[in-house]
Amino acid sequence: MTLAPVAPTARSALQIGPIALQSPVVLAPMAGVTNVAFRTLCRELELARAGTVSGLYVCEMVTARALVERHPVTMHMTTFAPAESPRSLQLYTVDPETTYAAAKMIVDENMADHIDMNFGCPVPKVTKRGGGSALPYKRRLFGRIVAAAVRATEGTGVPVTVKFRVGIDERHLTYLDAGRIAEAEGAAAVALHARTAAQRYSGSADWSRIGELKEHVTSIPVLGNGDIFDAADAQAMMAQTGCDGVVIGRGCLGRPWLFAELSDAFNGRPITTPPTLGEVAEIMRRHGKLLADHFGEDKGMRDMRKHIAWYLHGFPAGADLRRALALVKTLDELDALLGELDADVPFPEVAGGPRGRQGSPGSVSLPEGWLDDPDDLTVPVAADVMNSGG
Repeated sequence: MTLAPVAPTARSALQIGPIALQSPVVLAPMAGVTNVAFRTLCRELELARAGTVSGLYVCEMVTARALVERHPVTMHMTTFAPAESPRSLQLYTVDPETTYAAAKMIVDENMADHIDMNFGCPVPKVTKRGGGSALPYKRRLFGRIVAAAVRATEGTGVPVTVKFRVGIDERHLTYLDAGRIAEAEGAAAVALHARTAAQRYSGSADWSRIGELKEHVTSIPVLGNGDIFDAADAQAMMAQTGCDGVVIGRGCLGRPWLFAELSDAFNGRPITTPPTLGEVAEIMRRHGKLLADHFGEDKGMRDMRKHIAWYLHGFPAGADLRRALALVKTLDELDALLGELDADVPFPEVAGGPRGRQGSPGSVSLPEGWLDDPDDLTVPVAADVMNSGG
């Protein structure tokens, strides 16, 4: 059974430097989520249901300094599947010199085909050191960091893209300057999470900011991010803002088949009916196996627990079974517990909407005197630590 197709938009492809995508869809890097197991699962589901892999699947973020220092955990995070192409890696960085070294290492050692740079993280422990979404306020430093990555990859065919937020808060907006600077320094595309750092993940993304950025940045693609939970949301964002593509974050948590639906929608194909609970259970089994292969069974099952809550969002499942799944320790146990679910339950209408981080808005923690001089080139102290992106 299929649903009526979503009308295709005029833009059914996205070009990021030399990388041509059949669908204008990018998986947002999410720490602890978009590892090789999750990306493989998303790609498998798109291939099985849409007959192709058409978007860009970005690895979870790694810190540039940790990469240069070859930290074992960081190196493991850069794992790609043998058939994964294009390989996309996101860097968190605050220092032009370290950025250059990390980007050069990536191209010299053929670690990835695309580098994205994260300036969107709103987490207080990041912004209070001047990293993440605080850094674009320092416009000259931001520009030098982007320029360093572009210089390191020049002539290699590895494009550099930049993701950022609207600003620190409504009094300190940075997105138009950040887009202009990234474009001028040679970035191949920019992506805007249409919230301020002060909003974190609360409230609604202001898509009008994406439209403004698109009018401001004209020579490279502008991608939009924020509050895309289904194919209709993605097409609505593109229609309303004129952006060139969409970046999918929390909308795919527990919904790795979303990319198949997006591929169908943007290519004018009928969208397959969402999976039944039994089909979701099979997807969960596959996800668990992929995590166990990547991390080992013990750590893989501990990581799987958070995904289980997202998968079962909106579905009827007894409290006892949910508790048991939240403590699952082995693949055999996961298989047995999933077998207790009612396989015939259809996908519930109430299963849409936000999953994962939401929280409340709040003031943004910044280094002392951070707002005094936006042209200051001083590299933030102790800001190059591993943190989640946003």
